[in-house]
Amino acid sequence: MYLYETHLHTSPVSRCALWSVREAVEYYKNAGYAGIFVTNHFVDGNIAFPKDASYEAKIQFYFSDAEEAIRIGKEIGLDVFTGVEISNWGTDFLIYGLDKEWYLAHPEAYDMNKRELLEMMKDAGALVIQAHPFREAGYIDHIRLYPRNVHGVEIDNANRTAFENEMARQYSDNYRLLTFAGSDNHGEEEQVEFAGLQFETPIADEADFVRRVLNGEINLFHKQMAPFCRGK
Repeated sequence: MYLYETHLHTSPVSRCALWSVREAVEYYKNAGYAGIFVTNHFVDGNIAFPKDASYEAKIQFYFSDAEEAIRIGKEIGLDVFTGVEISNWGTDFLIYGLDKEWYLAHPEAYDMNKRELLEMMKDAGALVIQAHPFREAGYIDHIRLYPRNVHGVEIDNANRTAFENEMARQYSDNYRLLTFAGSDNHGEEEQVEFAGLQFETPIADEADFVRRVLNGEINLFHKQMAPFCRGK
């Protein structure tokens, strides 16, 4: 089986990420993965750029980590794909299948109502997954659910509690949404739990990934791995 990380943050784009692009790519290569999706926080989230930067400059900066990861992946033999994690006051969505050119052509996405944005993305061919829908944290004032505007739900997030993941599973069952898994990895050295998707054959590109997920041609996995050790 071919293992893929579907939810991954890197520095410097995601302000909360602790590891560099190279550290992330090399870690997953050494762990035996076939590929990774770089899903940093979008320009509406925890991203590190000057507030007075233009929308185009923000998009160019946003995709710089993924583009670097693709270059490194080609050097060492790991497939790297791009994704986006958009945010709405602590409610997050993983978006797959739209490239940098799409985001450059849609500056209105920055300020759009999230329901309208999700529908626009779906109409453009994107796969839309609500990440960790029952996450609880001090900065989240309430849980928001979008069952009519997403394709699926992340029911196994390796950085969330068993209770939160179980609530997500029940939610997906009741609304008959696609199920999804990812590590939400930020490069913390204590992380040993990992989740993602596995396939019988390698993914060709983002469009192939979207097609397979929508067709249900996936298997979720959750496993323990050695923690990332910085400087080794």
